[in-house]
Amino acid sequence: MQLDGASGLVVGATGGLGSAVARELAGRGARLALSGRDEAALEGLARDIDAVALPADLTEPGAPAQVVGDAHSSLGELSLAVNAPGVVAFGEVAALEESVLRQLVEVGLVAPILLTRSFLASAQEGAVIVNVSAIVAEMPTAGMAAYSGVKAGLSGFDQAAARELRRRKIRLLDVRPPHLETGFADRALAGEPPKLKEGLDPRAAARLIVDAMADDRAREVDWSAAASDRGST
Repeated sequence: MQLDGASGLVVGATGGLGSAVARELAGRGARLALSGRDEAALEGLARDIDAVALPADLTEPGAPAQVVGDAHSSLGELSLAVNAPGVVAFGEVAALEESVLRQLVEVGLVAPILLTRSFLASAQEGAVIVNVSAIVAEMPTAGMAAYSGVKAGLSGFDQAAARELRRRKIRLLDVRPPHLETGFADRALAGEPPKLKEGLDPRAAARLIVDAMADDRAREVDWSAAASDRGST
């Protein structure tokens, strides 16, 4: 994929990884629309990288389709999408509140699926979609059972949808990053994060993700390539 001049949408753009991916894509010449819940942070990032800001709460009915439609209206045909919305919660299943579970599922599973569906309504051959899952999709973690389940569900959707889309020559990358130094765990909906080893720099993760987007042969991100980039931003 030729990123220079490509148009695309980054959702979850105010998060640590989403913002790093947006900056990396913009640095390689992509024209972007950005979406997130924090309107002030979103508009600041959009100014920095000359992008379109589309604030949205993806749990609202119709919001994912509206975001994709607004991005298309602003930029024309879209050839890339990065779906990185997310929330996390910690604690034992017995202490899990229904409202927390519903938010985990709505933001981390339902929204990316609906965003993907909406993007595909007008996606052309050669387009690429990135859905950000997490390492817990393949390594479910005690104290994060609901979050692990949400990410495993998204990963399962991604892998099946990717097979469907090969006939249309559209790539869908299921991205399962390890722990990153984004501060994400400190903004949990509930509970306290476990003690974690030092994570990867999100800028290094963003470079690997965008490299995979640019490589038409790539079906996975090789996280071992970022082992030397550990450290906080």
